[in-house]
Amino acid sequence: MTRVVLGSASAGRLRVLRQAGIDPLVVVSDVDEDALIASLEPETPPEAVVLKLANAKALSVAAQLPRDIASDCLVLGCDSMLYLDGSLRGKPGSVEAALDQWLSMAGSTGHLLTGHALLRLAEGVITHTAGETGSTTVHFGKPSEKELGAYLQTSEPVQVAGAFTLDGFGGWFIDRIDGDPSNVIGVSLPLVRRLIDTAGMSVAELWKVS
Repeated sequence: MTRVVLGSASAGRLRVLRQAGIDPLVVVSDVDEDALIASLEPETPPEAVVLKLANAKALSVAAQLPRDIASDCLVLGCDSMLYLDGSLRGKPGSVEAALDQWLSMAGSTGHLLTGHALLRLAEGVITHTAGETGSTTVHFGKPSEKELGAYLQTSEPVQVAGAFTLDGFGGWFIDRIDGDPSNVIGVSLPLVRRLIDTAGMSVAELWKVS
């Protein structure tokens, strides 16, 4: 059976895939995201930025795989960022940065972009590549000062793209979304299904049904 390899340390992505019937092997890439972004032309569209990051992660992971896995597998690389007010926002990395981000996005609307790159490997060789960026519009609520302070204390917003989650504490402060919810969590199921189709496979072939 073809093995699915997830090139991401995201617990959210892993949870989405497992709940949808796929239990992937997790291999984290060694891509320097900041360096890659810095190497891109300033006018690179935001959708292309996250897709380039996802592709770099997938290629990095593919190069690390042992022979038995690389003989028959699909490698999925993903990268998510929030596009707000003309700029891309990644993981804040600090409570102070997360606070600044929330102060700028409370009550506003942004676009959660997730780049998806899929590689098909057979006998250790990449035989197929496909990629696409998913976009979901996110309408942010206005947490009170007390609520925002409590949210920051959870440390959740510090290490997630856009400083929020839909499926965690941050979900309390999302008024609504337009588009695919799984894309906001970090991996769009319908988008990945389309990518798998381009590799000549059906997603149902990959389900692990007990």
